[in-house]
Amino acid sequence: MGVVFAKTPKGQAEIATKAGGLTPRQRRVLIMVDGKRSVEELREMLLTDDLQHTLGLLEETGLIEVGSVTNAAGQAAEPQAQMPPITAFGELPGSPDPLRLQQARNFMTNTLNAFVGALGTSSLLDRIEQAPGHHELRTYYDEWYHAIVMSREGKRQAESLRAKLLLVI
Repeated sequence: MGVVFAKTPKGQAEIATKAGGLTPRQRRVLIMVDGKRSVEELREMLLTDDLQHTLGLLEETGLIEVGSVTNAAGQAAEPQAQMPPITAFGELPGSPDPLRLQQARNFMTNTLNAFVGALGTSSLLDRIEQAPGHHELRTYYDEWYHAIVMSREGKRQAESLRAKLLLVI
């Protein structure tokens, strides 16, 4: 399935005003989103390892939206009415789930130690360990992902790691 994103009116305004505080990379991706190029075409053009994360951020902030979807044969398909954002977190449990929280903490800590090392991420590791709940832990997701994609080996496995973390966070 191929997804094509289009700029929203808010995204068009961001291009004109630069008021949203986007990083140069995020702005470049926003500029390239034109309602015609699929995510795969963008990936080939932009050569960024965190494209999916960037698209998810742009979508969650309302700068882009799903314009169209194609099936495996390349034919237009109906976008799912409730297609989740690319980086969508799962539903938070109704009551605190200490096991899931600890799994998310362990995953974030272990991947940072394995791919980045404790020296460069000690502050983030401390904040992850001290997060009292899922909501607080989710605030460190972007920083965790950025640290992973900035490492040589983590860059290669970032999408797989991201998907695994989203299952428990």
